[in-house]
Amino acid sequence: MNAYSTSKKSDLTQGPIVLPLISFTFPIFLGNLFQQFYNMADTIIVGRLLGESALASVGASYALTNVFISIAFGGAIGASVITGQHLGAKNYERMKTSIYTTLTSFALFSMALGLIGLIFSKNILAALNTPEDIINMATEYLGVYFLGLPFLFLYNALSSIFNSMGRSRIPLYFLLFSSLLNIGLDIIFVGPFDMGVRGAAVATVISQGISAVLSFLVLKRKLTEYENIKRPKLFEKAILKKILKVALPSIISQSIISIGMMLVQSVVNSFGSMALAGYSAAIRVDSFVTSPFTSLGTAVSAFVSQNMGSGNPKRAKEGFDAALKMMAFIAILIMIALCSFSEKIILLFLGSDYSEAALAVGKGYIFFCGFFYMILGAKICTDGLLRGAGDMKLLTVANLLNLSIRVFIAYLATPIFGINAIWYAIPIGWFFNLAIEWLRYKSGKWKEIKAI
Repeated sequence: MNAYSTSKKSDLTQGPIVLPLISFTFPIFLGNLFQQFYNMADTIIVGRLLGESALASVGASYALTNVFISIAFGGAIGASVITGQHLGAKNYERMKTSIYTTLTSFALFSMALGLIGLIFSKNILAALNTPEDIINMATEYLGVYFLGLPFLFLYNALSSIFNSMGRSRIPLYFLLFSSLLNIGLDIIFVGPFDMGVRGAAVATVISQGISAVLSFLVLKRKLTEYENIKRPKLFEKAILKKILKVALPSIISQSIISIGMMLVQSVVNSFGSMALAGYSAAIRVDSFVTSPFTSLGTAVSAFVSQNMGSGNPKRAKEGFDAALKMMAFIAILIMIALCSFSEKIILLFLGSDYSEAALAVGKGYIFFCGFFYMILGAKICTDGLLRGAGDMKLLTVANLLNLSIRVFIAYLATPIFGINAIWYAIPIGWFFNLAIEWLRYKSGKWKEIKAI
């Protein structure tokens, strides 16, 4: 066996583009879909079995947990780009060193963050104007969540590593397993065991923990398929610096965006727990229906990183163009579905004694945003192109502008237009974000970035 041979299935640098891109994207999409499905199921189970106050408390927690998820996602991006480009260059020793360095760094960093979250979660919730009637439940949920934060970080890192290696089916299998386990444990812990919102958090931590451990064992076995002349290192500062060069702008961008969304939620909180329940349901739906775009963005990032590593920016652009066409078709289907069934979708989350305020907020959010998902899809695909090329600076600026617009309008316009102003601002932010990134794409300067 040649020292630099590997499975052709994981090589996105040669052959046709459209069918391999679809084949690579589809497992990512199914994985994201099931991840969002069990997030939705978690919310539905809590809302129907424990009531709107419990649903609102999980929603209040979601804004804070999303900050930590964004940090994990941003860090995983840096690892996936460096891993993917070393793979494209057929330098397997450096690829493995980047993987080992990522996992070591993630484990240490996530334990420190988990401790910080555990100590300060209630203070942060109070600062965000979380309603008094749900703050204790939200704190209880977060206490369990932060204990399991290292599993979340490692799970995200491992999934990104598999995707960057062109092995998107593996994260799918573990997401299917994790989703089904999470739903089953949710029903048991929240129902018969009567553990309340804490039970939902315990279910999430257990399912992610088991999946993270199993993913790590599979990765160890898969890495033996890539032969290397020199022995890889378990940790290397030079590799970490390269990962951070790509990851830090993304971590800053993603975390600040999540902090901004927390600030937006603080505005929602001021409208009371019933409005927060409707908003929480809408946010879950939003995450669910946009998972095809997120999947395409991840696929574009892996496709571009491998082809940039192999010195073929022309093929990277062709993959991006193909992804845009797929995105447009999907966005039209989502718009039709949301505009036709917005009320029925929100009612899935609310119990039989739902309040009209919760229904109106949730329905209004998803109905309005449904018309603008094509802008979001184009933005996410362009994110993937720039990320895969390692061109992070402008991407970060564009996303921060998006955030600033949404927070600015939320604070200034809600006293005039009410809670609806919060989702009026969303497509405006998407538009300006896309405009900046699109100009960068058309300039061709992303082709000149050297990440490795």
